[in-house]
Amino acid sequence: MSKALFPGTFDPFTIGHDAIVKRTLTFMDGVVIAIVSNPDKQALFSVEERVRMISDLYKDEPRVKVISFSGATPDIAVEVGANAIVRGVRSVKDFEYEENLAFIYKKMCGIETVLLYTDPELACVSSSIVREMIKFGKDPSEFVPFKLKRN
Repeated sequence: MSKALFPGTFDPFTIGHDAIVKRTLTFMDGVVIAIVSNPDKQALFSVEERVRMISDLYKDEPRVKVISFSGATPDIAVEVGANAIVRGVRSVKDFEYEENLAFIYKKMCGIETVLLYTDPELACVSSSIVREMIKFGKDPSEFVPFKLKRN
């Protein structure tokens, strides 16, 4: 069975991630979305909230599993039995960074990284822009794929 690891911070509104997951499922049997617990990265929701909300998005897709982790991506890839690491690319600028990261991942754990572009219409608004809008009291709803909710 082929399985891909898709690591990231994954605020639930992050633009383009769903397209990456769906595209990955066309060539892999499953996807593990690994939400990194990174204290240096600002997020609107806790790791637990993000895991719950992202899990809800994929509740009807048994080939997608959502987990949280801390540590190095290559370590979690090996732990979950991934055959590939999938990373989303929003722009040409992102590509160079992701290409370098893919080289490092290959050296660290021997697993290839697949770089997939998000759909162009989804690439224009990043999650960091949405976070800034919310921080300053602006309504980002026209830019996000679904409504934000807090319990």
